[in-house]
Amino acid sequence: MRILSIDGGGIRGILPTAVLTHCEERFCNGRTAGDFFDYIAGTSTGGIIALGLSIGLSAKDILAIYMDHGAEIFPSRRQYRNRTMRRLQSAWHFVRNLNQYKYEREALHRNLSTTLGGKLLGDAERRLVIPSFDEYNEVHLFKTPHHLDYQRDWKETMIDVALSTSAAPTFFSTYRNGDRHFADGGVWANNPVMAVLVDALACYDIDRRNIRILSLGCVESDIAFSDDQMTKGGIWHWKEIISSAMRLQSQNALGQAGLLIGSDHLLRVDGEPMTQDLIELDDHSRAAAELPPIAERLVEKHHDKLAEMFANPRQPFPATYGPRSAAAS
Repeated sequence: MRILSIDGGGIRGILPTAVLTHCEERFCNGRTAGDFFDYIAGTSTGGIIALGLSIGLSAKDILAIYMDHGAEIFPSRRQYRNRTMRRLQSAWHFVRNLNQYKYEREALHRNLSTTLGGKLLGDAERRLVIPSFDEYNEVHLFKTPHHLDYQRDWKETMIDVALSTSAAPTFFSTYRNGDRHFADGGVWANNPVMAVLVDALACYDIDRRNIRILSLGCVESDIAFSDDQMTKGGIWHWKEIISSAMRLQSQNALGQAGLLIGSDHLLRVDGEPMTQDLIELDDHSRAAAELPPIAERLVEKHHDKLAEMFANPRQPFPATYGPRSAAAS
């Protein structure tokens, strides 16, 4: 069984999409990257990528959406070259955003509508696991109908799933889907590798050593404790803790997955963690300029292992319910 797992990371989703684009060009012989996996899991921006891949979109086409329309979703603000000015700007925007969301969702919704159309989760040809959480503080995994127990989620539109997993707190308002509000799955599973691995082991009688996982990151933030955090504390000095929390969650998930299937069966592809001058989750200009070259270097670095991951395409899974099920045909 072959699994693709894609982290959340806002516009930095350019990195995993660019990695997959290079893999398509080098290894896939005209097929899309999604065709080579039994499962695809994705959180937030990774969830959007996963949904696109599951219906046969190429990574190249998904990357074009990020590159061409990312600035519509995250309108740019003036960028200062002076580091002190950038820090002052960051402080101002932090204060400004204390009591309001940063962006409207219209541009994101419009681009998702163009990309995913009226597709249902039940139309996916790859098993999907997409993390989110709801207004009752309950974790939620949107899943395709690949098991008898998964009777409900296939009726969800892909647009609703995409907007539910990517409703990043402070960036976008929560997303009302049916009778519940949802928010970004990155709060608890920014790296969804363990969520998808547990699902595979629960649904199928498969030897753990017969599972291979490709885990793609979006360049994590590696922020060491500052003197002010250690000596003063307070909300202001810990305002960026969510970035560290996302990295720590990823480290834990990767460590657990590696213990379960063997670290030699888990390939993690990500840029070096950024310790300063970070690319913000909504900085389209820097992400578009800096991440594609990193993606190309990563594919060169992991060339042989990636070639193995993209050998032998997989068949679409047999859906238990929904438009692709035997009952529907």
